[in-house]
Amino acid sequence: MTVTNPTASVAGPPTTSATPVGAAATGPTALGAPGRGTSTLGPNVTVFDPSMPVGQIQAALDATHATQVDNEMGTNRYAFLFRPGTYGTAEQPLQIKVGYYTEIAGLGASPTDVVINGKVEVYNRCLTEGGTANCLALVNFWRTLSNLSINIDASGQDDCRASANFWAVSQAVSLRRLNITGGGLSLMDYCTAGPQYASGGFIADSRLPSVTNGSQQQWLTRNSEVAGWSNAVWNQVFAGVVGAPDDAAFPDPPYTTLDTTPLSREKPYLFVDPKGHYQVRVPVARRNTSGVSWGTGLTPGRTLPLSAFHVATPSDSVRTINAQLARGKHLLLTPGVYDIAHSIEVRRPDTVVLGLGHATLTAVDGAIPLDVADVPGVVVAGVTVDAGLRESPVLLRVGRKHGPGRSVPGNPTTLSDVYFRIGGPHVGKTHIALEVNSDNVLIDHAWVWRGDHGVEGFTEGVNGDTDRWRTNTGRYGAVINGDRVTATGLFVEHFQRYNTVWNGEHGTTVLYQNELPYDPPTQADWMNGDVEGYAGYKVGDRVRHHTLYGGGVYVFNQNNPSIHTENGFEVPVTPGVRLYHVMTVNLSAGTIDHVVNGLGDPADTTRTGAPVYVTEYPAP
Repeated sequence: MTVTNPTASVAGPPTTSATPVGAAATGPTALGAPGRGTSTLGPNVTVFDPSMPVGQIQAALDATHATQVDNEMGTNRYAFLFRPGTYGTAEQPLQIKVGYYTEIAGLGASPTDVVINGKVEVYNRCLTEGGTANCLALVNFWRTLSNLSINIDASGQDDCRASANFWAVSQAVSLRRLNITGGGLSLMDYCTAGPQYASGGFIADSRLPSVTNGSQQQWLTRNSEVAGWSNAVWNQVFAGVVGAPDDAAFPDPPYTTLDTTPLSREKPYLFVDPKGHYQVRVPVARRNTSGVSWGTGLTPGRTLPLSAFHVATPSDSVRTINAQLARGKHLLLTPGVYDIAHSIEVRRPDTVVLGLGHATLTAVDGAIPLDVADVPGVVVAGVTVDAGLRESPVLLRVGRKHGPGRSVPGNPTTLSDVYFRIGGPHVGKTHIALEVNSDNVLIDHAWVWRGDHGVEGFTEGVNGDTDRWRTNTGRYGAVINGDRVTATGLFVEHFQRYNTVWNGEHGTTVLYQNELPYDPPTQADWMNGDVEGYAGYKVGDRVRHHTLYGGGVYVFNQNNPSIHTENGFEVPVTPGVRLYHVMTVNLSAGTIDHVVNGLGDPADTTRTGAPVYVTEYPAP
């Protein structure tokens, strides 16, 4: 989370959990196999049919949003799925607002198979004075929109709201496989006490109208089409985007544009076939691509029937899940919070682990919640992993150190929309959040977050941040030991040593966003030997080939503004290690002395909010 108002940054969310929504869980919609009235996808999945009255659909969505709009640290999880067809009319458009831990998705084979006449939106969240003040989007996390078309219809909204479809979000929010027509898309909410800053986000495989970036501080758009793009703040990256802005004038504006995406794989998606059966489409990995995957037909890949999956609920034991995986089943995690006391073990090549509605795995007794073997083609998507009260060595591990090396370049293990949380709803402890030991892995949108605020264990008062530093512990965010690992959209924040350590050869990152920890009590607590602090992005000293496109490291040493960090980025000095368009920025407390390896002016309080850029390192 990036802050511009230090007081607002620690405003605690409501401590009461949302109550279950009967309409969302037990309404007249078909749950599971379409039209068969089963509960295959669990009690927190609602499947809408276009024959349902618009008012009934609107009421169910409004009721869930009312419980989820402020439920930042709650345990409720929801998925709303739309069967192929059209929803909303000119007289009665469907206007959806999306709250925390909510997934909205179409069930078509193509995004054009499901059409929403109306809007799908996220607004600024007002945190104080009874929900009327301190309105911002900096904590609008954990929500998903995918695989449908939006024909923007703002009928009934005031002039400001009618001016765009608003998507004011921050980290851990994805837009995928969208086709948006009929108006503009705004990545900020300038109507609710706005404009205000937002700190997202991610778009992939989408066809978009003109986009107003506005106050978004960083954003990655990948393999998409845009009719236009306006505004930027610090760090806007485009990879394989038809219509992307030129970056020749960097850093004014701060655009980074790659004609193609070096390696991509679209996230698996659930759809309904012509016979009314659920299928899961698993796209293939592709290299050096641009534009959407569905423009000329079905997204390239393989189709798996739902019967090939073990459809899990939070009541399932890990033993049951692992037995099903060992039998060769894939895994679909229905919405909910799963307590994981022993690792879910993914051992077979090409296994798919797909979460709906931000399904969350919480470590219990120091477990590693998800352990993926060094095999090719595993896909983990739509899963959040939480640290527990007892320290875990790692939260998600891909391969073992010095393992057999059975990966395949053309079929990378892929993590899509995988999020990590250390603290927030409760104290969390881990040594490493994400550890990648396998070669040939693709990380496609991850937020790795050591919580800077929450509802438990984040004591308010004079010693609040000191207590957090000692109790809510996470030393390393992402540790990449494998070779030929690619990250498209890597967001890592607030860890107590290096946020990211990249030890593997031939690594590539397309957009990196980092905030250093807010809460070191003293400079002595933030020392790397004789060096002041830990860089936000560290490439191992022995690495000879690495590339980063578009990176930002931010500092807000709220607990002790006198703290220094020597470098935002630290890399070996060798021709094969190249950084393009990197920056540091001060958010009003603390100092980063240099951008990279002693180069670049200090990001200090004399230039709050003004980035320090290095266009290319080493200089050409």
